[in-house]
Amino acid sequence: MNIPKIDLHMHTNVSDGTDTPLEIIECVKNAGISFFSVTDHDAIKGCAVIQNALKDSDLSFICGTELSCRDEEGKYHILGYHYDPSSDSINGLIQKGHSLRMKKVNARLDFIKTEFGFTFPKEEIDNLLSQDNPGKPHIGNLMVKYGYAETKEIAIQQYIDQLHLKGGYIRPEEAIEAILGGGGIPVLAHPCYGDGGQLILGEEMEHRVRRLMSFGLKGMEAFYSGFTRKLRNEMLYLAKKYDLYITAGSDYHGANKLVKLGDTGLSGAYELPDGLLRFIEDTRE
Repeated sequence: MNIPKIDLHMHTNVSDGTDTPLEIIECVKNAGISFFSVTDHDAIKGCAVIQNALKDSDLSFICGTELSCRDEEGKYHILGYHYDPSSDSINGLIQKGHSLRMKKVNARLDFIKTEFGFTFPKEEIDNLLSQDNPGKPHIGNLMVKYGYAETKEIAIQQYIDQLHLKGGYIRPEEAIEAILGGGGIPVLAHPCYGDGGQLILGEEMEHRVRRLMSFGLKGMEAFYSGFTRKLRNEMLYLAKKYDLYITAGSDYHGANKLVKLGDTGLSGAYELPDGLLRFIEDTRE
């Protein structure tokens, strides 16, 4: 069958991407993608801009977000799709996520100043803190600009990540509950990647999926730019076993990551799995 080009995981400059929401539309068109979602970290602002711009377009778009979560068992990124953007449930959690993110940014700036003597002009700090959802990549880029690190990746790994923040995270059940409360579909992003370089597979992965399902998880991102065929097949197996939705995403960040828009691994499939077909049908209703 003719596999449509789908990408349901991408970021704009509303979080840590480099393209504006309007620019991402042009990127999507140029990549030949017909069905997409923007999933900015702890933010939904860009989706409203895109929805307004696509009122008379043939492109299929659904609202998305990516919520950073943590609990006693680890770290999770929960994608929320097809929610009502006016929902108090969604907006309340987005506001909480933004507040936590700003506290982390300030803590990291204080840390690299105290520990390493890295300082920036006031106008740079003011510009950083005025952004919608600044994070580690934004601080890393500043460090490169002022000669404190050769690359953004070195800045994050060797300096910023030396600060181990405790507390101040959204719990996965909070994220899932808020997405469901807004009429949306909660999906586990890049499921087998946990905290940092952690790789979760086998019984541990299945335990994680079952636990998140007990909170109301409805899907898994089984097609992902960072997955090998083996990883993808394991995610597809679990999604089928537990009758979960399947999504496909590149995790595109513009110039902030070496990931191409539309690079989901879906192009190598012979047919769309049932979980992905159901997701497309149910979000286009």
